[in-house]
Amino acid sequence: MTAVIDRLNTALERYLPEKRLFLRSETSTRFVRLRPVAQAVILAGVGGYMAISLIATSILFFEAVGSSDLRENARREQAYFEQRLTELASQRDQSAAEAQAAHIRYAEAMDRVAAMQGLILNAEQRNAELERGIDALQTTLRGVMEQRDEALTRLAELETVDANAQLARTAQQLAEVEQTLDFLMTALADTAEERESMRALADDATREAQHLALEYRLIQDRNTRIFTQLENAVETSMTPLRRMFEAAGLPVDQILSQVRAGYQSQSASLRPISVSTTGTMQPQGDEARAANVMAALEEIDMFRIAAQRTPFAMPVYGARQTSGFGTRRDPRTGGRRMHNGIDWAGLPRGTPIHATADGVVTHAGRQSGFGNLVIVQHDFGIETYYAHLNSINVRVGQRVSRGDQIGGMGNTGRSTGVHLHYEIRVGGRPINPLTYIRAAQNVF
Repeated sequence: MTAVIDRLNTALERYLPEKRLFLRSETSTRFVRLRPVAQAVILAGVGGYMAISLIATSILFFEAVGSSDLRENARREQAYFEQRLTELASQRDQSAAEAQAAHIRYAEAMDRVAAMQGLILNAEQRNAELERGIDALQTTLRGVMEQRDEALTRLAELETVDANAQLARTAQQLAEVEQTLDFLMTALADTAEERESMRALADDATREAQHLALEYRLIQDRNTRIFTQLENAVETSMTPLRRMFEAAGLPVDQILSQVRAGYQSQSASLRPISVSTTGTMQPQGDEARAANVMAALEEIDMFRIAAQRTPFAMPVYGARQTSGFGTRRDPRTGGRRMHNGIDWAGLPRGTPIHATADGVVTHAGRQSGFGNLVIVQHDFGIETYYAHLNSINVRVGQRVSRGDQIGGMGNTGRSTGVHLHYEIRVGGRPINPLTYIRAAQNVF
């Protein structure tokens, strides 16, 4: 071993010549000899320490920058989501108003067509009566003509007997026949003119009905496109919300049922559309699709309320995670024990701590081991714990909303430094808080 060290000293002599460090006292002078190997070891240790410090500083810097970008992206996504819901509600109301107006116009048009059809029916009935009258007149005319022929025959036979008297009676009969014929011709002309007028009215009514039917089909096509866009937008908005609750391991249908049961004041804008029709809109047409969109928007609203009451948010921003959920080495005793939450540190004492969801404060004071502790009871059997606080800003029984400051970061209780110990318990059983936080990263 000594020979190896000597060879190393000889090899490093060119670059690290031997140095002596003199230590002088009042009575004597001593020196410490630093050989090349010792100098190389010291330089390597100092260089390694500086490299490790540089890497750790870079990691902390990038983590801080990434955390700031993530919060900014989350705020932008939340603002965009709320704006999108507002636009969808506006489009839905506009489409419903247009559909209602189109239905009213179509009903009025159908009333006009029915009135015109009644006029046409009356005209056709009068035309039939006139035709029957004409037939009767023609029968009478034929009888009169036959009587005239008989009169002429009798006139020829009685030419020699009382010719003047017979001619006078025959002339009188012929005058009566001519008057009857004139009346019949006038009645026939009036009937033909009235029939042509009724036919023109019927043609106008048919063209207007066809025009209205075409306009109604165009409105239906437009409504179909609008409903398709609304349905796609609603599906796009609802899918991430459902996945968020599923990723957190929460029973989605059960949670929505609980929210709906406690949601007494249902918004009037989200009630199902009910349109009274006379058969012009199919029950499974626009009304059914509008009702489905309203139901989907109501479900999105239920998701929003449930998300507000579920601890998906971060309790503190800008801190670094120092200890995760699960079994770990106890910092005081050195033994292995279960850690029921997550620790965040790296921020000064008094840093604001925020409630991660809406709820009611059930504990606000000191508790053994936790120090200053705040417990918030949320819906669905969920509780959140905020331990080792420096200060408490809430009281028992107070209702808090997500984002409200409930205290400041501290070092009270069984703690080795300023940090926040955060727990989520479902039915009294601790679960990993990162399950909820990661589930909401791509939604809000």
